[in-house]
Amino acid sequence: MGWSIRLFNLAGAEVRIHLTFFLLLAWLGIVYYNQGGTAGAVSGVSFILLLFLSVLLHEFGHVYAARMYGIKTRDVTLLPIGGVASLERMPEKPGQEIVVALAGPAVNLVIALILFIVLQGQFDFSEIARMQDAQTQRAQIREVQSTLLAQVAAANVTLLVFNLIPAFPMDGGRVLRALLSLRLGFSRATQVAARIGQVFAVVLGFIGLFGNPLLILVAAFIFLAAAGEASYVQTRDITKGRRAIDAAVVTFEPLGPMASIDDAAALLLQTTQQEFPVLDGASRFRGVVTRKSIIDGLRTKGGAAPALDIMTGDIPTVLSYEPLQAAMEALQTSRAPCIGVLDAADGKLVGYINSENLGELMMVQASRNARLPVRG
Repeated sequence: MGWSIRLFNLAGAEVRIHLTFFLLLAWLGIVYYNQGGTAGAVSGVSFILLLFLSVLLHEFGHVYAARMYGIKTRDVTLLPIGGVASLERMPEKPGQEIVVALAGPAVNLVIALILFIVLQGQFDFSEIARMQDAQTQRAQIREVQSTLLAQVAAANVTLLVFNLIPAFPMDGGRVLRALLSLRLGFSRATQVAARIGQVFAVVLGFIGLFGNPLLILVAAFIFLAAAGEASYVQTRDITKGRRAIDAAVVTFEPLGPMASIDDAAALLLQTTQQEFPVLDGASRFRGVVTRKSIIDGLRTKGGAAPALDIMTGDIPTVLSYEPLQAAMEALQTSRAPCIGVLDAADGKLVGYINSENLGELMMVQASRNARLPVRG
């Protein structure tokens, strides 16, 4: 995820933190300082750090549950509005998805119970309301009603309840999707759960308009995440059974190793290509020159400079017979302008896949799937 830095690696997952988290921490530190001086700032920032430690443990609940089913996790990213565990995939068996989804809230439940025991039952649920008042800045610092541990326990109860709301792609929404899939199938259940999640996001955002901007951010995240995952599932269904070559651009103009930026610019004007594969003397794939790099290169290096100077190397490649799904994942994870498709026999470039061509394949196939049956 962009604008995030790596903290450490745990259980095979890279733990990252988004840079905006530090802005949130600094802003809350100032707010707490204005309300309670140095002691208030230290106490408030300590609470936020412990809260996000709970969020991190919540995400690793998902990570360890997914590992039971052979699903790896690429990274866990802490954001100002919560955490995101990037699982390689979600299990499609309803029972497995329910276990993975509930593992996160279960961690919050365990934390709250442990703190409840430590506090010897002296837990005041009004801490939840007090915490929310502080977040919206509509209340002044009041007399401390409980310890920092009680505030963290209250926060974990809030996380538990909030995440169990049946709004996809939150944990409760994933449970809903798993239950719906028993009757509707995985794809249709995802579409229904995503729509429910988006309706919830709209309602949450509307509530946020009345004085809580954080709710608006959370609502936007839920709405976009629901749309994104529904689109991903639809795309995966469309690509199922297809090969990489099926989505490749196979008619293209390449650049040779001796080509100049002027040569690339000429091809840019003569063709509709946005990427130009660079082949060496043995017709082996070296990289690509993009439209943007050509324009920038003409301005900064001049047209006589070698095209190799503006080439993007280390472009991922797949074999022509490999599943299109694998090609899609390579394109998404690498963030390269395109990926090369190689012939299985001699390893030479036979085409390339970019996001535009992939999107066109999705639209064509989706239109075919949506076509109404013709009555005789």
